[in-house]
Formats: sequence, structure tokens, C-alpha cells
Amino acid sequence: MKLCMIGTGYVGLVSGACFSDLGNDVICVDKNENKINKLKDREIPFYEPGLEELVFKNYKNKRLNFSTDLKNSVKKSDIIFICVGTPTKKSGSAADLSQIYEVVKEISSSINKFKIIVTKSTVPVTTGDEIEKILSNKNNKSRFSVVSNPEFLREGEAIRDFIYPDRIVLGSNDKKSNRILKNLYLPLISKGANYINTSRRAAELIKYSSNAFLATKITFINEIANLCEKIGINVEDISIGMGLDKRIGSRFLRVGPSYGGSCFPKDAKAIISTAVKFKTNLSVIKSVIRSNEDRSKHILSRIFQILKNKVKNKKICFLGVTFKANTDDMRDTACLSMIPALSKKGAIIKYFDPTGFKKEFQKIKNVSYTNSIKNSVENSDLIIIHTEWNEFKQLNFKKLVKKKYFKIYDLRNLYNPEEMFKKKIKYYGIGF
Repeated sequence: MKLCMIGTGYVGLVSGACFSDLGNDVICVDKNENKINKLKDREIPFYEPGLEELVFKNYKNKRLNFSTDLKNSVKKSDIIFICVGTPTKKSGSAADLSQIYEVVKEISSSINKFKIIVTKSTVPVTTGDEIEKILSNKNNKSRFSVVSNPEFLREGEAIRDFIYPDRIVLGSNDKKSNRILKNLYLPLISKGANYINTSRRAAELIKYSSNAFLATKITFINEIANLCEKIGINVEDISIGMGLDKRIGSRFLRVGPSYGGSCFPKDAKAIISTAVKFKTNLSVIKSVIRSNEDRSKHILSRIFQILKNKVKNKKICFLGVTFKANTDDMRDTACLSMIPALSKKGAIIKYFDPTGFKKEFQKIKNVSYTNSIKNSVENSDLIIIHTEWNEFKQLNFKKLVKKKYFKIYDLRNLYNPEEMFKKKIKYYGIGF
């Protein structure tokens, strides 16, 4: 099939590469000419394991192409996927849909035959209705169909999630579009993926509800961890005991910093905004947002306790600064608030992340990037394991750190407290 992916961000590029690998002809479109030129020169705009190889295998085989010409790309394609960003509005909690509507207006003037317009971007309920209205201003409704097909790609595991999805959600009551898109996804369905056909509005809400629920699980276990710290119980035992209940499940019952990234923070806020529009009180999700916002303050308070409130001139190392492993995404990562706060107290901070230097810390006093784990930790008073990269899971701290006395605060509970005690390392974790 001939596909057009509008937007070469996380969703558009990953989906475009995977669709082309399934044998489709795909054009990935972006108005950023520099970005498109870099993609043609084998430069991927973000870190995602396996993506570079997949993109350029299919680009070389001419199944995947890149363009800045949206109108011509739309005309050449049968199915148009909208994959542009929907960040939180600067003034409030609602999703900013300006990029969506800008793209739809361009699509509207380029419909030369029947097109299926698919919203893959995460959008609030009724966005598809508005897209349909815009397209109807210039086109007869028989020449297009608007469909919701939300993505469920985890950063760091996006290619696997695309190829082996838990479910494929297709929101449309149009039988023709449903048949065509089911055929597009047939290689994945034949491998066992569940294909769910719902109304368009239901598909839009499934995405937001899923992310809000996962955010709730993370926040819940983090709050239980706070309780465990007060009464001397290891939260890992709680997570295992709960997770073995099939009604609950163990996934996302992992303690750590506040949730971050491209989805959970903005989507939790956006579903609240939708609820306000429809005069409904989502009190549970409101509490989740508040608790998550307080999470970094709690961890920061614990850091002060570990250092006995003597932060000035203390050498602190952060191992990992992205919101999770296997991504370079810095959006809403907990250290964006913690590192500046420690800097203001006079700490000298070094950080190492496998994805390299971060511009977010460039102007913060006494904060520097190091190019190796060794250089980052060797003179530290306190080592904070912030992100669960594999590189951090089996370190010999006694060998790496030159100082005799140092402390470790493990925000991911990567190490066994008893083993660290035997090695005479002052070790602190989450929830014990």
C-alpha cells in the first residue's frame, strides 16, 4: 500500500520505518528541511534501539522515502497518517492541537481521490469530528474517511511494540476503511495481535485512558514506597506480592522517580481537560498528577537527609538523566527539577548518560557532563542512580570510586541492599 506519514518524530518515523519493512511504500513528511536532509544522510533525530538500521535498510530498498512536500506526498498516497505533536498548551492543561489542524488544512487541498486520513497522534475525544468538518469544507465526504488509530509504542522498545503489539485499535464505523486498514495490519494480526474496531471517539479515549491508568499504577506504588520507608518494609516484596495477582499484574509496579517522558504527563493533564469540557470529575487522575508532581520534592528531601543537610560543595554524580532507559528523551524527567535545586544549594554535580550531553543543564551553575561512568563517579560523595540503563546494573563501586567514604542513592533499586552492606557501602534505595 502507499502510505504517507506526516511528522518524523517518534511516532511517525518508527511507524513509517516499520510499515515499510512490512512491504509498503512509505513517504515520511516533515516541514523541517534540515531534519529531512539529515534523515537522508543517515542521521536519526532521536535515540531508539534498532531504528537506524531499520530506517536505512528500507530507505536503501526505496520502500521508505523522505520529503518536505506534503501536498504532493498526500496526492501519491492512499492512507495518510497524522503523526505530529500534541503537547500541553502553555496556558493550561489541554492538548495543543494547532499542528493537527494546520496539517489537516493542507491535506484538505490535496485530496485527488479517496483517502483514509488516520490520526495516530494522541488527541482528545471529538478531535476526529473536527478534522472531518475541516476536510468537508473543500471535499465531498465520499472522498475521504477520518479514522483514529492510536499508537502504543514504548520509548526504548518501540520497534518490538509495533511488530508484536498487544492490540491494534481502529476507530471507525466506515466498513471500507476498516477493511483496508485491517488488511494493512494483517501481517501483525496473523502473528497474534488483537484487532479491535471501535467508534472513532472510543479509540481516542482508549489511548488517554490507557496512559492515565499506567501513570496511576506508577504513582500508586511510589506512594506505597513512601509508606514502606516509614515502617521498615521493603517495597519490592509488596510489588511482587501484588503483581502475582493476575487482576493487578506486575508491569508498572516498579518504584522510582516521578513518571516523565512524552506521554504520561501531558496525557494525564489532557484527559482532565476533556473531563472538564464534559463536566465530569476525574478525581483519581487529578490525585495522580498532584502526587507525581510531589514525587521529586520527596526524593530531593531524602537526598538532603542522606547528606545530613550538608549539600554545599558536596560532589554529587547522576548516573542517567533521561526519564527512562533506552531513550534520549528528557521531557519531564525528574532530574530537571532535582539538579537545579541541588546546584542552588551549592552542590558540585557531574552526570553521565549513555545518550550524551544534555543542553537542559548547560546554563546551570556547577553542573558538568562527563563522557564515562568512571569519570563521573570517581570523586563523588553521593552517587544517584537515576535511570535504569543496563550499563549501571553491575558496577564495582569500590573500584570506581577513589574516595573511601561515599554514598549511593539508587532510585531504581538496581542493587541488593544486603550485598551492598557486606561491601561496606552506604546504600539507600526507594521504599526500604
